[in-house]
Amino acid sequence: MTARHDIFSGQAEALSDEAYDDDGFLLEGEDDTDRPSALYDGDQLEREERAALRRVAGLSTELEDVTEVEYRQLRLERVVLASVWSEGSLVDAENSLRELAALAETAGAHVLEGLIQRRQKPDTATYLGKGKAEELRDIVISEGADTVICDTELAPSQRRALEDVVKVKVIDRTALILDIFAQHAKSREGKAQVELAQLQYLLPRLRGWGESMSRQAGGQAAGGQGMGSRGPGETKIELDRRRINSRIAKLKRDIAGMKTHRDTKRGSRRANGIPSVAIAGYTNAGKSSILNRLTGAGVLVQNQLFATLDPTVRRSETPDGREFTFTDTVGFVRQLPHQLVEAFRSTLEEVADSDLLLHVVDGSHPDPEGQISAVRAVLADVDATDVLEVIVVNKADIADPEVVDRILRHEKHAVAVSARTGQGLDALRALIADELPQPDIDVDVLLPYGRGDLLSRIHDEGEILASDHVSEGTRVTARVNADLAAELAAYGV
Repeated sequence: MTARHDIFSGQAEALSDEAYDDDGFLLEGEDDTDRPSALYDGDQLEREERAALRRVAGLSTELEDVTEVEYRQLRLERVVLASVWSEGSLVDAENSLRELAALAETAGAHVLEGLIQRRQKPDTATYLGKGKAEELRDIVISEGADTVICDTELAPSQRRALEDVVKVKVIDRTALILDIFAQHAKSREGKAQVELAQLQYLLPRLRGWGESMSRQAGGQAAGGQGMGSRGPGETKIELDRRRINSRIAKLKRDIAGMKTHRDTKRGSRRANGIPSVAIAGYTNAGKSSILNRLTGAGVLVQNQLFATLDPTVRRSETPDGREFTFTDTVGFVRQLPHQLVEAFRSTLEEVADSDLLLHVVDGSHPDPEGQISAVRAVLADVDATDVLEVIVVNKADIADPEVVDRILRHEKHAVAVSARTGQGLDALRALIADELPQPDIDVDVLLPYGRGDLLSRIHDEGEILASDHVSEGTRVTARVNADLAAELAAYGV
């Protein structure tokens, strides 16, 4: 069975018409000058950079003029999507294809058509099977497409065979996600991680043409050129492999050095007894929006998959004055390429080392439970399953109330919020304060007036039960953590 889906032809317009722009906050062009300061989203400087690339109308030499093209979309590729439905329901297959369409739009493509074939398993030769591959070729010709995107990771032989049939470029889901990451990586570490993942993906897919595949030959019968025409063998493609392997080794060394720097900063926070809260979840679920609402971080928020990749650490306080840090991590997606998981392992370790995990879920998504399962599968790969997890159902103002209630009933620790309206954020702050590690050692000390540093640490890291200023110093009864209690032991009463 084959199903053609033309619901993707208006994907770009559909994205801009949704109630949530900016990764779960304001519609494009909405006037937000009167919004409360508590909901301030921070300075969106990166948004101006991404919107700065424009095309002037009337200057095109093509028959059809593109009047305006956004971030890195000087010429939109025209793509057709292809998918094999081998397990699950048709709804699951269509949701996966819609997600692929959103990924294609994010990468800078115009989706024309979608095709789903029902098969027990993908064809080992051409992925879709010979007959359906020819049908795909007819769709490509009729729609004027220049690229086909398949909703899985293709073997190198499958991609070449399918290209031979459809006569246009064929890429898979993995290559598409890697392309988006390459566009959006900003930091030195992020760029190195993405390049490493791209090279690991490219290495088994190297192809040679012409002289790069020249084989040794001799005599006129072999090459038609006689003496002096013997080729050196496959030296070009072997040289490419050596260069890629050398580059991969260098990138791994560089990333290991960056990991040391990250571990040093994390260790400093640990030494000071500062708890950490990691924000993780599916891409475009609203992680950056929630971080901005809670801290005013100013991280870019956009209604786009993988809009932000680089982790952001921000300081915050509980209502009772205890310090902790928020860490925003890279978003996840179904079938996240294993190359990216390995390359971003040092970044994802922030989740494993945190004291509390805020797992953000898009409550308005057609399959929020599927998002939760996909994120937990990636967290299991980085050994982050032991961290206390709180499910944060975002976009509750536009989500189906029955869906939100179902998630809240099913999950042990869960809260519904809306980053756009501020609904539930106070409850989320209270939940974070309750779940963070609490000081558990009671101390009664008399601090000399010259040890104001220790008094300040008690205020920052502990809970003061009573305080009195006497002639010898400050008498403090407090509840603190073990590290601070050890330093205060010399001043015990």
